[in-house]
Amino acid sequence: MQKVVSRDGTTIAYKKAGQGPPLVMLGGGFRDHSIFDSLVPLLTAHCTTYVYDRRGRGQSGDSPHYAIAREVEDLTAVIEEAGGGEPVAVFGGSTGGILALETVLAGAPVGKLAVLEPPYRMPGFRRPAEDFTERLTSLLAQERRGEAAEFFLANLVGFSQEEIDQWKNGPMWAANEALAHTLPYDAALCGDGRLPAERFATIGVETLVIGSDHTGGWLAAAAEATAAAVPGSRLQILPGVWHKVPPEVLAPALVEFVTG
Repeated sequence: MQKVVSRDGTTIAYKKAGQGPPLVMLGGGFRDHSIFDSLVPLLTAHCTTYVYDRRGRGQSGDSPHYAIAREVEDLTAVIEEAGGGEPVAVFGGSTGGILALETVLAGAPVGKLAVLEPPYRMPGFRRPAEDFTERLTSLLAQERRGEAAEFFLANLVGFSQEEIDQWKNGPMWAANEALAHTLPYDAALCGDGRLPAERFATIGVETLVIGSDHTGGWLAAAAEATAAAVPGSRLQILPGVWHKVPPEVLAPALVEFVTG
């Protein structure tokens, strides 16, 4: 992987592939750049893709004290590397979508923004308890990574025990545990769950909000509210599953948005 240095000196690792207008992509909780391994080959004939490991993941570095501002600087560094000072397109999934929105608000050179179901909690849907982050951090401090991952899924994502057990029996659980130390970063991005509509009203970047037609009710509500809050944005619902649109469906939508 190639490297870029963020403002605080942290090394951020990224992969570049393809040809065409640059598209920077980032994922959410439990994920590093490899979440895009199936999507990138479907884009590279149309876009130059940049996928990166958020701090604390994969081959990227980290710092002792987390702050959302540091992650905004990380994404900005990759954006500037991709665009050479010119605006680029950015796609963020889940909490990566929240980070992408925050980076646009911070003034990074983003020309087009696509987000998939940024996980805000709209009125009528349960928000995490006030001590959620404290309890999550305590589990991690005790090296109880598996329990921390389960706690995150139950209390922030809203999974039932049956759904958690399905995840634990799946092929990705070991990777989930390995990245559990970064879950407080995603919790910080979610904050108290409220969508900052007044701040989003200042966004002037062309924005596409993507949702799955088979996602959870609270995620569908978040996608709709995000699209309603960002001026001139468009909501596109695509065939998919819970909080995910398959690469073969997502890729054409991204290509049309980025190159159109």
